[in-house]
Amino acid sequence: MKTWKKVTIGISAAVGLLVITLTSVYQINKGVVTVQSGRVTREDLTSIVTASGEIRPKTYTNVLGEGFGKITDIVVKEGDYVKKGDVLLKLESIQPGADVRAQEASVAASEAGMKVAEANYESALATQAQRQADLEKAKFDWGRTQKLYAEQLISRQDYDASKATYDAAVAALKASQAQVEETRAARDQSHDTTAQGEAVLAHQEDVLRKTTYRAPINGIVSYIAVRVGENVVPGIQNSEGSFLMTISDMSVVTSEVKVDETDITYVRNGQTANVTVDAMPGKTFKGIVTEVGELAILRSSGEASTTQTTANTQEARDFKVVVTLENPPSALRPGLSCTAKIQTAHKNGVLTVPIQALAVRSQKDIDAAKQGGKNSGVTLAAARTGDDGGAKNTDITGVFVIRDTHAVFVPVTTGITGVTDIEVLTGLKEGDQIVTGSYKALRTLRPDARVKIDNSPPKPSDVTS
Repeated sequence: MKTWKKVTIGISAAVGLLVITLTSVYQINKGVVTVQSGRVTREDLTSIVTASGEIRPKTYTNVLGEGFGKITDIVVKEGDYVKKGDVLLKLESIQPGADVRAQEASVAASEAGMKVAEANYESALATQAQRQADLEKAKFDWGRTQKLYAEQLISRQDYDASKATYDAAVAALKASQAQVEETRAARDQSHDTTAQGEAVLAHQEDVLRKTTYRAPINGIVSYIAVRVGENVVPGIQNSEGSFLMTISDMSVVTSEVKVDETDITYVRNGQTANVTVDAMPGKTFKGIVTEVGELAILRSSGEASTTQTTANTQEARDFKVVVTLENPPSALRPGLSCTAKIQTAHKNGVLTVPIQALAVRSQKDIDAAKQGGKNSGVTLAAARTGDDGGAKNTDITGVFVIRDTHAVFVPVTTGITGVTDIEVLTGLKEGDQIVTGSYKALRTLRPDARVKIDNSPPKPSDVTS
């Protein structure tokens, strides 16, 4: 046999052997899924709810316009610390000041008239007393005159003169009593006029007072919304007056955050939190949850979901949670963006698995794996709902445990959730080898499928893709 024929036969045999080998390898690896694995471990686990918001003082007040006028002077500037009663700004006060001075003069005149009326009334009382005494004397004389006249001891002329004196005394007393009533009425009227003038003066003084705005609380001037020369208007009915500035009491500082509706059920008053402020990188502030909102807040508008219109929408909702900071620094300012990590639960030494290891499978897939045996498992997506031939299609949460090169789906019950791990209450034991990735493999992996473990780091091309 020629040499070239021998070479040809050798090459053909080698190619055939290679094909047979590759075919065998393919058949052996057919249906095998490459996965990443990990172990069930026992760790300390802390459940955290993260929410964003802003720094706000617990106590603050918005200074609003109380009267008409043009701003002539703004005494403070943003960032200034003020005490209660300190002057903040002033409005034009020429007309209100003139009205107060004019009314003060009017009240002074009314008080002088009231003193005159009081003196007249006292004089009328004195005159009445004198007339009463005169009547008593005339009455005594008239009685004696009647006795003397009856005994024929005095003349008719003396009798008539005594009677006239008595009648005059009676008339004089009545006139004096009328004078007392008149002066009393004049006195009362003078009092009322003075009281009315004082009420008008109080109103004018209030108008003048409203041209000078003073700090209602101790705090920092956190925002000024007006400038010198602008006009201020008061509130009318349901409309608020001009917004002038905000005074914030920074002695008690809070972090007001919005917690997603899926997490709000875990948040309670008294839970601890770590707060970070964007303007202060690298610093963490301790805090305590002091308020948990009861009304949902629409994420788009920020309004409370209380009406029938908003209640029927499918829009995402948040709940307001207030975290009071412990020992806040003086550099904090209202409105700074912040993030609060609220510790909702903590357990020591619990069984944990990575959160991404959890998978959800239908009862149909689990039953099919049991009936078909270990070798029937294939890496196909779950069947469509309704195509189950009457089998139950209840979703079950579980973890794939690696046993003899197969991924066995084990239902589990879970507890608290940490940042990357989750507590497992039942179904697993410490040290079990479980499937932790990749995401694609876990999404399509079916119970009892054959697997191959590859925990090598992903290639750069795989990461970018």
